[in-house]
Amino acid sequence: MIDYITTKTQLPEVSVKNTIELLNEDCTIPFISRYRKERTGNLDEVQIGEIVKYKEQFEAIEKRKQVILKTLEAQEVLTSELKQKIESAPNLAVLEDLYLPFKKSRKTKAEKARQMGLEPLAKIIMSQNANDLESIAFRYVKGEVNAVEEALKGARHIIAEWINERTDIRNHIRYQLERFAMISTKEVKTKTANEEAQKFKDYFDWEEHLGRIPSHRLLAILRAEKEGFIRVKINIDDDRALDKIENRIIKSYNACADQIEIAIKDAYKRLLLPSLSNEALEIAKEKADDAAIHVFAKNLKQLLLGSPLGEKRVMAIDPGFRTGCKVVCLGAQGQLKYNETIYPHPPKSDSSGAMKKISSLADAYKIEAIAIGNGTASRETEALIRKIRFKNDVQVFVVSEAGASIYSASKIAREEFPDYDVTVRGSVSIGRRLQDPLAELVKIDAKSIGVGQYQHDVSQTKLQNALDLVVENCVNAVGVNINTASKSLLGYVSGIGPKLAENMFNYRKEQGVFLSRHDIKNVPRLGNKAFEQSAAFLRIKAPENPLDDSAVHPERYVLVAKMAKDLGKSVRDLIGNKQVLQNIDLKKYCTDSVGLLTLEDILKELEKPGLDIREQAKVFTFNQNIKTINDLREGQLLPGIVNNITNFGCFVDVGIKESGLIHVSNLSDSFVKDVNAHVHLHQQIIVKVLEIDIPRKRIQLKLHK
Repeated sequence: MIDYITTKTQLPEVSVKNTIELLNEDCTIPFISRYRKERTGNLDEVQIGEIVKYKEQFEAIEKRKQVILKTLEAQEVLTSELKQKIESAPNLAVLEDLYLPFKKSRKTKAEKARQMGLEPLAKIIMSQNANDLESIAFRYVKGEVNAVEEALKGARHIIAEWINERTDIRNHIRYQLERFAMISTKEVKTKTANEEAQKFKDYFDWEEHLGRIPSHRLLAILRAEKEGFIRVKINIDDDRALDKIENRIIKSYNACADQIEIAIKDAYKRLLLPSLSNEALEIAKEKADDAAIHVFAKNLKQLLLGSPLGEKRVMAIDPGFRTGCKVVCLGAQGQLKYNETIYPHPPKSDSSGAMKKISSLADAYKIEAIAIGNGTASRETEALIRKIRFKNDVQVFVVSEAGASIYSASKIAREEFPDYDVTVRGSVSIGRRLQDPLAELVKIDAKSIGVGQYQHDVSQTKLQNALDLVVENCVNAVGVNINTASKSLLGYVSGIGPKLAENMFNYRKEQGVFLSRHDIKNVPRLGNKAFEQSAAFLRIKAPENPLDDSAVHPERYVLVAKMAKDLGKSVRDLIGNKQVLQNIDLKKYCTDSVGLLTLEDILKELEKPGLDIREQAKVFTFNQNIKTINDLREGQLLPGIVNNITNFGCFVDVGIKESGLIHVSNLSDSFVKDVNAHVHLHQQIIVKVLEIDIPRKRIQLKLHK
């Protein structure tokens, strides 16, 4: 396993070995990357995630080997040579090739020919020594075989199967596909008039090298095929592939050679190419999935670590026309204080009444900020709010609604607000997203947040695992206030999970707030291991021991106390005291288990305990003159917010229904290797309008610097 992982990751062997040991001890990725740096050689969570991935991959291969060995043993065909080949198979493709000749299948043409007694004839042909093949074949004309041609045809089916089972030939075709395969598409003419099909019209007649096709294009092509708008084919040079196979097999110039040549063509077209071209497409799809998931995970991380407004009193508005705008007032910790519906827009158009109501609510609940959802009627609602003269300074923010409707109808929302309908819950979610995006977004299935492309087309298991890992890493990177966190947020804390999160939440409800990290041990079913994995990520505000509101692990409290004692100070005296901390000689405190990496982390934390790694929220305003795509003009400079990032560029919200695309070539005048190096999610930028395609609702933009 260690060899397999080090080959795949190029990480040091000792780091891989120690990380596997920690994983086998039920340690989590955030815990290992943060608190076991000496053992891993300072691997980050991404590198540890790679080790986990390849560990699982290796275990899946080993499990499959055991199943195959057991099956072959039961068939009494397992030789010591075959066993050795299976045990040393480096991947699933090699393993399945070795197993292929022994797979039980009664429906093949070859099996039918065997049942007709034609295998000896196939062996004679393959020996390539027979001179009078027709008279030899005539001996097999009996029973179900009515003619010489039927006997030869049956023998060819058996030969075709043998050719298909040859590992060297399969690997040769794989090589051809890897190097030269082209993916081509053709429209299904009966379906292309469909309006949905027009999205894919670029691929109605397309050809490209399979190995070089960008991930987003392959996923688009496969989606179009799934919808029935196009047909997809994988092609290689058939003549070149057949020549190579013939050179490997045909060693004579007699009638046997003629039969083998026919069998080779049959094996290639009926068995080898369909199977291996599907395999090649699956490999390309897997790579495309990985690339799309990587982009999705990056976007999700940026979204989750979005700027929090913090503990401020917020009014949240879910805008609408006919159904009105749902208004809620929230306390600094997100508690619902008040809710009402106002109707400032058509058909009721009570803008005057709505403005008075919002002004009085802002005054009554001492509102410090207003969050407006970015859906229908958002721009109109924002314009209305900006006309109001508030008594106090009130900041106005437009907040993404993506996934809010999913949350409002969820079990979590029903538990939080059993007495309110979905519209009120949706507004609460919008307001809380402004206060703390991470704490609110963890309640929603990450796939519903809408920060990836083709998320429904990629492997759902892989996607879910990748996104869960991102959420877990983000939650633990920021840390969690144990006394205010929801069950959903607590569930992502290292070592906790949904069940312990519920126990923790219920304990807090019944017993009152946690006063120290030591109290965490009183939570039912929370043992020493869960405490070790979780404690440092759980924060207690204004604690008796200041380390309880820091990322210093409780296992290092004694060490910090010793540092303080050696300086003649209390632990509290060290907190934030940069001058004193600079005088600590860290080498004095190094031991076998605590090295400089851990000690430097402790010092950083003592300097700024519980520092939030996220930036502060900033107010932003769209161009108030741009309401629809028809208001856009080429050459305009507009403020915008990056709302999605892909490998081919980024999408920007300029305050209208349609997002504009900054293609990768328009992000910079120089070559762009990584889009994320130029923009990040929710970044406020200025864009230049390059092109407007109103019928297709497409907007081309350029990043203005």
